[in-house]
Amino acid sequence: MTKSYEVVGIGNAVVDVLTQTEDAFLDKMGIQKGIMQLIEQERGELLYDAMEERIQAPGGSVANTLAGLGNLGLSTAFIGRVSDDELGRFYADAMQEDGTDFVNAPVAGGELPTSRSMIFVSPDGERSMNTYLGISSEVGPDDVSDDVAGSTKLLFLEGYLYDKPKGKEAFERAAKLCRDAGGVAGIALSDPFCVDRHRADFRRLVKELDFVIGNEQEWTSLYETDDLGAALEQAASESGLIVCTRSGKDVVLVKGDEEAVVPVDFVTPVDATGAGDQFAAGFLYGYVTGADLATCGKMGCVAAKEVIGHMGPRPEADLKELFKAEGLI
Repeated sequence: MTKSYEVVGIGNAVVDVLTQTEDAFLDKMGIQKGIMQLIEQERGELLYDAMEERIQAPGGSVANTLAGLGNLGLSTAFIGRVSDDELGRFYADAMQEDGTDFVNAPVAGGELPTSRSMIFVSPDGERSMNTYLGISSEVGPDDVSDDVAGSTKLLFLEGYLYDKPKGKEAFERAAKLCRDAGGVAGIALSDPFCVDRHRADFRRLVKELDFVIGNEQEWTSLYETDDLGAALEQAASESGLIVCTRSGKDVVLVKGDEEAVVPVDFVTPVDATGAGDQFAAGFLYGYVTGADLATCGKMGCVAAKEVIGHMGPRPEADLKELFKAEGLI
């Protein structure tokens, strides 16, 4: 019997490997402080071996969103690719323990190792990220099972997948299976540079998919304008539902003739990692459970506020209790 899900995500499966270090170590290893750098396999192995007392956690944007939805009690699955190595087995097991089915077995004999991001945390709290994409960026249409993509209420896609032709095919196949079976599918635009690289495809997806989530920079990049209002007006005229987050400012949601503007409680973040991922979790929870636009936006804001209040990209508090405290459920 095919298992049905409320939300299935497809994206990069990246293990976050964290260690605390001194600035002198960053200088010695030639690590640029406070930014994310993509690195090659050899450099990744060198930095991984140099880490002392490392902490490992399953990461990746869509996977973080699924963790938030699991926290809220929804049934979730993740379509991603890891190698049958120590980190890959850790990732698959950790996702299962968090309540999300990791539906593709680790790849035995894979040429590429499991993707990982080596994160060096300085004494001042700055995070210097060194990401080796590895096997996760090889996810393709063969990784998308009919049973999984075709038996979910909602499919959530990661824009980064468009960086490889196989990822794009996986994405398109999953969306078709989901929608043909009566589900809804949508995308997170991922980042402005990703939008720049795939503008034509993403503009088409705005028209074809059921919802699109992006931030202010991503929407203005998509329509090549500095006028956010004009960008959102064009997107709203073409899409079923659009969501725009703006760091520390009101969130805008538009569906047809309906518009909701949701104020944000500005707080100074302890760690902003995962804010967008958890906004998406709160929003999607509302969307799947039939909440109105404003409530969906408020749920997203509550989830984002929780995650920036502590280290790490996944919720630590019970999000449902926070929603109840706000009168959202």
